[in-house]
Amino acid sequence: MGTLHLVLNAVTVIFIAATMFAAGLRATVPALRGVLADVPLLSLALVANMAVVPLLGWGIGALLGLPPAAFIALVLIASSPGGPFGAKLATVQRGDVVAGAAMQVLLASLGSLTFAPTANAVLKAADIGTTVSLEVGALVRTVALLQLVPFAVGLLLRRYAEPTARSWHPAAASVSNITFLIVLTGMLLGNWHDVVGLFGSLALLAGFLLGILAFAAGTLLASGSARRRTTMGGVASVRNAGPALAAIGLAFGDQPTVLGALAAILLSGLAAALPVSALLSRRRKAPDAAAP
Repeated sequence: MGTLHLVLNAVTVIFIAATMFAAGLRATVPALRGVLADVPLLSLALVANMAVVPLLGWGIGALLGLPPAAFIALVLIASSPGGPFGAKLATVQRGDVVAGAAMQVLLASLGSLTFAPTANAVLKAADIGTTVSLEVGALVRTVALLQLVPFAVGLLLRRYAEPTARSWHPAAASVSNITFLIVLTGMLLGNWHDVVGLFGSLALLAGFLLGILAFAAGTLLASGSARRRTTMGGVASVRNAGPALAAIGLAFGDQPTVLGALAAILLSGLAAALPVSALLSRRRKAPDAAAP
């Protein structure tokens, strides 16, 4: 089991770095500048992702009376914006792909700095009956190093060596997708008894509700066209697993119960967001990658 955890941790590091490197290779300075210049959109997205969704996680966990491990996993996920599948949901729903991708990488970058303080504040305020305290400084440094540095390298390559960036992006995206599946499978298989135990609890429902309500919050707290607003909903509904996995490794010693709950909540949240995006796609005739 110790060897499995070491391998899983190594693959997790690769997943986080590859995801942000691929995001940097895909991002452009004009697209990021466009999102930053749209003050209403940026302000609403920050409120939705940095404040509303973490509070939703807290509220859902308290309402359903989740056990500590599932509650911790739910709060960690809710506090971590900018999941890479957010940009993919923009494509699935035929939404504003450019704005979705730019917002996703921006939230992931900012989230590497805000994740630890947000999760720590919610867990302390929730008083779930167990002592929980994330080492904010160490976690911020770890997540920032794993996310911001690869993203910056990718962005610089896209800026100054665009042909290289375009040729490298498919491979980086493939590594990100494959390692994500390996990490998810490893969490499920390595903690299968804890995952099975969740079927008798409300953890799966909590993840599903978080996905639906985060989608709604991201859509309502957005400006622009309907395509852009629902794209922001998709970005808000899919959270970033990287910081949550780093937190479990640093603060909880890779506890099987928390890892199992995290895997189950991630899957149920994605199961909530995908059908909504597919339904939106069926109502739209053609992709609009640059809707205002």
